[in-house]
Amino acid sequence: MKKYQVGIIGATGMVGQRFATLLENHPWFEVKALAASGRSAGKTYEEAVGERWAMSTPMPESMKEMIIFDAAADVEKVASLVDFVFCAVNMNKDEIKALEEAYAKAECPVMSNNSANRGTPDVPMIIPEINADHAAVIEAQRKRLGTKRGFISVKSNCSLQSYVPAIHPLMDLNVTKVLACTYQAISGAGKTFKTWPESLDNVIPFIGGEEGKSENEPLKIWGHVEDGKIVNATSPCITSQCLRVPVSDGHTAAVFVSYEKKIELEEIIHRWESYKGIPQELELPSAPKQFLHYFREDDRPQSRLDCNLENGMAVSIGRLRPDTQYDIKFVCLSHNTLRGAAGGAVLMAELLCAKGYLD
Repeated sequence: MKKYQVGIIGATGMVGQRFATLLENHPWFEVKALAASGRSAGKTYEEAVGERWAMSTPMPESMKEMIIFDAAADVEKVASLVDFVFCAVNMNKDEIKALEEAYAKAECPVMSNNSANRGTPDVPMIIPEINADHAAVIEAQRKRLGTKRGFISVKSNCSLQSYVPAIHPLMDLNVTKVLACTYQAISGAGKTFKTWPESLDNVIPFIGGEEGKSENEPLKIWGHVEDGKIVNATSPCITSQCLRVPVSDGHTAAVFVSYEKKIELEEIIHRWESYKGIPQELELPSAPKQFLHYFREDDRPQSRLDCNLENGMAVSIGRLRPDTQYDIKFVCLSHNTLRGAAGGAVLMAELLCAKGYLD
């Protein structure tokens, strides 16, 4: 496979930094361009980020001296240098939509970490192990945009990537209701304890917009492509509550599920442990060997012990048991900036590369 030249749009933010570390030695992708806001344009990456580097690993040496482009003003320049871009910017939704469409119309595919286009009917929102087939809608999107190569593909919100993968192998049981309470790490807000000291020893019971995303985005993921659009699933009925907790990395979910076709709990565990998706079949570079891990210990999964499982790309599950009001309940955990953000977008790009959409 050829080496794809890629750009990172929003390179100075926390997710952009995570992209930089993941792509440093990627076997398929090589970072050729970095872009951020006009405030950072013209500076080296090292100068632009300064003391805001939030990763536990150092800034990649190969990127330190790269000059930052203006993400909005230099679209054509960046597009001329790369095969596609990863995008994780801090702007309002209308600005993000305009920016992502500008790159796509410049014949530069966009792998987006942003929420702005998740509701767009012809933009696939892909969790590669679950709905890789949604990539088929890209051709219709290209017709709408008037492009030959350019398109936008998005990854879903980080909060639901702990529990949707666990529910997915049970969907043929006719899942009717889901209650998901998420306990979300501060890195999901782009923060560290140093930059957000008021989060220490604290639980914040509100994350703007998060509950709507958690309840609605799974229905698009479980939907189907029809007439050039993704038609959302009509079930299950999902309700959620999302809290910010004093944890560095790792979103935990307490999940309650009702379904019509009853099976034994051991069969559910077997389904989780044996589940494979297209990334595992294709052995994509960022794919975990085992997507879903079940822990039989009563006190697992734990964010400190388990969120980095399989390089942060696996989903951990535990505490499966019957419930008095739903059929079952269990706990899930995923790494929010790896599986839930940059890592999920890199895996999505690998999938689209393997399927020929980025050629």
